[in-house]
Amino acid sequence: MKSTVETLSPTRVKLAIEVPFDELKPSLQKAYREIGAQVQVPGFRRGKIPSAVIDQRVGRGAVLNEAVQEAIPQQILAAVREHDVKTLGRPEVEITEFADNEPLKFTAEVDVRPEITVPDLKTISVEVPAVAIGDSEIDEQINGLRERFATLKTVDRPAAEGDYVQLDLKATVDGEEVPGGSATNISHEVGSKQLLPGLDEVLVGLVADADAQFTTQLVGGDFAGRDADVEVKVRSVKDKQLPEVDDEFAQMASEFDTLEELKGDLRERLTKVKKVEQIYAARDEALKQLVEAANIPAPEGVVKDEVEGRKQAMTDQLERIGATLQDYLTSEDKTEEQIDQELTEAAEEGVRIQLLLDTIADAEDVQVSDDEFGHEIVHRAQRAQMQPQQYYDQLVQSGAAAAVFGDVRRGKALASVMEQVEMKDSEGTVLTLDDLRAASEDEHAGHNH
Repeated sequence: MKSTVETLSPTRVKLAIEVPFDELKPSLQKAYREIGAQVQVPGFRRGKIPSAVIDQRVGRGAVLNEAVQEAIPQQILAAVREHDVKTLGRPEVEITEFADNEPLKFTAEVDVRPEITVPDLKTISVEVPAVAIGDSEIDEQINGLRERFATLKTVDRPAAEGDYVQLDLKATVDGEEVPGGSATNISHEVGSKQLLPGLDEVLVGLVADADAQFTTQLVGGDFAGRDADVEVKVRSVKDKQLPEVDDEFAQMASEFDTLEELKGDLRERLTKVKKVEQIYAARDEALKQLVEAANIPAPEGVVKDEVEGRKQAMTDQLERIGATLQDYLTSEDKTEEQIDQELTEAAEEGVRIQLLLDTIADAEDVQVSDDEFGHEIVHRAQRAQMQPQQYYDQLVQSGAAAAVFGDVRRGKALASVMEQVEMKDSEGTVLTLDDLRAASEDEHAGHNH
């Protein structure tokens, strides 16, 4: 095999590879074996068919094609090793010359890891706003608790926004009942827009035992897009009553005896959550500064694959909730080009950060132990609600185990970055990775009891 490498850009090279026909023979024999095992020829045992017979039946061209497809990845790998090219993503292959008994000539364009000079981490310093908890945020938490302990009391007056009503509904289109369009004795908060469009407007002012009619446009089902006539009957009107905010409320809603203790606890919890957010903000700012300082280019092939992957994941997620990409674009008031642009920017940023962390991991010779890798597998398996071994086997089968290993290694490189750059808040307090660990552990402990 002969090969040359041409640099197309800081992130892309073109390999030109020539393979003598002799070197393709092992791949050719394998192709004959594989095709021979698939075809049936009367008079021959499967797998024992002479190559001349296969040539007649399937055609020598098909066998050569199969052999070449098998040989190309191996030849690319050999050329990459020979020229010490650090490849990223999938190569784009073009066969330039190939005929029976002649050398195979092809080119492979592939993204490569650019040469990156990482600035001295100790010269990077970031500042983020200090953590401050306003009284209004505590009040918001208290109001959330009040909502959870609210009671409903039947009242003898017309329904108003915020009231709860028990009601019966019946929807018809041209006198024909809509499947799934009837309900009896359901509870609904007036003004919540949880049920049919137009319903909340007619409920305001209705008393118990009153009924009303209105027209609504159906969004789903057999009659989607058609107008339906809806009859609604109010069975009862209930007023939502929130508990008074006092010591008694604190005893009911928490393990504390006084309101002051409850507020103190809420303040402490909020502070921890904000501390975690604050350190993550400092981390993101440090990475942004490093990526800019190192002037890292984003390899376009890798970015393109990443964008396609993200878009596919987005489409799958929407499908699971029964929506399409078009529905999403309409609801967000965006065009597909805008979404592609956003995804591309996010993917470029993500790829640059990965390249930066890989470079730092190489420079600091970051190693990943079996324990650390195993820990990550267990963690991901739990999230996927699978057994760790089953999850790991799937990773290996899909060829994604190396990517997880890379993620763990980058995570360690990121921890090293956070230990070396200077992170402070606007009051001059130094932030460290230990603060994050402490806050996260408290968070977990807090969730467990």
